[in-house]
Amino acid sequence: MALYLDSAIASEAEVVKLWGWVKGITTNPTLLSQSDTPPETTLKKLVALTNGPLYYQLVASDKALMLAEGRKAFEIIGSQTILKIPATPLGFEVVASLSSEITCSVTAIYSAAQAAVAREAGAKIAIAYVNRATRLLGDGIALVRDMASVLKGSDTEILAASIKSPEEAAASLQAGADHLTLPLAMLQVIATHEFSQKTVEEFAKGGIGLQ
Repeated sequence: MALYLDSAIASEAEVVKLWGWVKGITTNPTLLSQSDTPPETTLKKLVALTNGPLYYQLVASDKALMLAEGRKAFEIIGSQTILKIPATPLGFEVVASLSSEITCSVTAIYSAAQAAVAREAGAKIAIAYVNRATRLLGDGIALVRDMASVLKGSDTEILAASIKSPEEAAASLQAGADHLTLPLAMLQVIATHEFSQKTVEEFAKGGIGLQ
């Protein structure tokens, strides 16, 4: 399992690098638009701030252009590249074309059947937008569970995104997600519990240690 930062802000990547338990970074076109530098510069900054994967989402809508964009992203990011390719008929074609040379994920999956196609196309990661799926389909956790059932025994793993609470994060993992990607604030929230802090304070009041 891995936890990823969902952001294209270099200062946020610097924060989680210090934590030591966030294993990579996911970006998308919206997040890249929030950076104050051009996408290529932003990606170069981000890849220098993580030892793990850096996800880049294709924005082109023509197959030839998508292939060229994926290869350009790989030139910038290198071996840490994971391409995010939309779960559309054209997207699956692109995955099938690129997956032998660049690690691919399929993003915006809303059915277990799409997860099966992603697997057959060669994707290493199938991405589910959990909270968004709950809003659109009624139950994002059930989507993750169905995807996990279809992908069981394969090499394709599930990355759960669009997580809005610690409970949703835990439920996604319990349903079969292999990885989670979360914005900085949500990463901070899942690492925190009021009773943990109170317990530490109680030990500190009556206990002793090396310092």
